[in-house]
Amino acid sequence: MSIEKHDASVPHTGVGSDLAEEPIGNPGLPAHTWRPTDVDDGAAKRAERQVAAMFVGAMVCSVLFVVVYFTAEIGDNQDVFLGLGASNLGLGLTLGGALLLIGVGVIQWARKLMADHELVEMRHPAKSSEEDVATTVAALSAGAEESGIGRRPLIRNTMIGALGMLGLPAVVALRDLGPTPGDALYSTIWSEGMRVARDVLGTPIKVSDMEIGDLINGQPMAIFEVDEEGEPLVEGVELYVAKSKASVVLVRMEPDEITPGEGRENWSVDGILCYSKICTHVGCPISLYEQQTHHLLCPCHQSTFDLADSARVVFGPAARALPQLPLAVDDEGYLIAQSDFTEPVGPSFWERG
Repeated sequence: MSIEKHDASVPHTGVGSDLAEEPIGNPGLPAHTWRPTDVDDGAAKRAERQVAAMFVGAMVCSVLFVVVYFTAEIGDNQDVFLGLGASNLGLGLTLGGALLLIGVGVIQWARKLMADHELVEMRHPAKSSEEDVATTVAALSAGAEESGIGRRPLIRNTMIGALGMLGLPAVVALRDLGPTPGDALYSTIWSEGMRVARDVLGTPIKVSDMEIGDLINGQPMAIFEVDEEGEPLVEGVELYVAKSKASVVLVRMEPDEITPGEGRENWSVDGILCYSKICTHVGCPISLYEQQTHHLLCPCHQSTFDLADSARVVFGPAARALPQLPLAVDDEGYLIAQSDFTEPVGPSFWERG
């Protein structure tokens, strides 16, 4: 469908115009030439089958994307085709083919089967009148009718199928975002008897190492441990995940300044408390400590927690207190965890009670 806009000062006669009286004359435009599909039902049927075949081909490409995704090997033993990684090549060709066939099919449909007549739209004021609005709505309705989508169910159904199948590659590719969390958000690497170590250094912390007013960034000793050959027991992505959830801050204050929460009377050791370092608002790391008030400030959005009172929120957008790690001391005087955190660390999520 071609739509032409002209000044009233330029002569033109529009074929198919609904104007009762033309304000301008015909400048000598050639007569409209009808397409073969406009005058030959056989040609129209062939074009319809061509468009439908392209949409079906797009569906096949979407299915092949899924097949390649699950069958082609990647990594150290990846399949190679034409000197390229078979997985990337196959995924690119199949997804590209699906998109290309849908695009070409729609273009072919518009060029050969949708209505083909010329319209003239005279210039009008910027603000449309109510009559123009009604006319435009009617024209859009007519355009939908002229597209033939209602009269050509083969094209309509195959196009819907092609677009629907195109969702398969997107859904399958979501798998590469990583494994589903399961219950991983509810627990950390902390366990009963695990020593608390200084972050970065990895040295265990004794009660005697801390003085009143001190704050130390800590990690579970397990992430620093190595096997008999000197290889880390936790490394790679697993290490970063463990550290991101298990990071803690330890503070020491006068024991009589602590207001323990219910059931937490024995969670501190000689005034030493341990809390998650991850803000419960959006997960920023916290370590800005004010000794006199025992307040811990998050630098991102200024949530403030009172560490002397179970890290309850005293200011800011955080809705939950920082989870507290119950502490004890082993036979050698090192600080250890009594257990893992008793609640999930970090920001809230849907399933968190």
